[in-house]
Amino acid sequence: MTADLLARLAGGAGDPDGLDTRILDAALAEFETYGLRRVSVEDVAKRGGVARTTIYRRFGSKDQLLQAVILRECRRFLGGISAATEGLPTAEDAVVEGFVAGLRGARTHPLLARVLESEPEAFLPQLSMNGGAVMLAARDILADRLRRARPGDGEDYATVAEVLLRVAVSVLLIPGGGLALDDDAAVRAFAREHLTRMLHRTGG
Repeated sequence: MTADLLARLAGGAGDPDGLDTRILDAALAEFETYGLRRVSVEDVAKRGGVARTTIYRRFGSKDQLLQAVILRECRRFLGGISAATEGLPTAEDAVVEGFVAGLRGARTHPLLARVLESEPEAFLPQLSMNGGAVMLAARDILADRLRRARPGDGEDYATVAEVLLRVAVSVLLIPGGGLALDDDAAVRAFAREHLTRMLHRTGG
């Protein structure tokens, strides 16, 4: 079931009747409103105007439905990072703008904001689901952007990208402290000053 689900979300099987989208939209609205724990499959079925048995047939369980929602939202989120870093002239620019776009997108996403506010302990397990597929997908997208800026230089951009993501996750989970990263300008300055140091070479 999980493999089929991932294939559908990746576009392998598609959603010709629009039913997956309808169910996922309803589930997303429920999770955003009530959190992860309080929502039942029956709640999603009522909002989406479908039978519970249809949801179980398409997604298997509430846990797999939640995973499907998160995977779909992550695809959208990663698309935003990809767009923000497309065509930048240097790897340093990609580090900075990828970090800014990722942190902004995470902070303003309704579902993530809801979870971080009321159920922060549920956030990390979702990132590590399916062998950390979400983190790995985000890492690979950012690493690809860095390689495009410096083709053929042999830098370990996968590690750089993963460290960037882990820094962003820590900022989300543990706000405050000595880092005043409250707006894009502050985040951009922090990334330019500190995070670009992970790149061993300078220049484009």
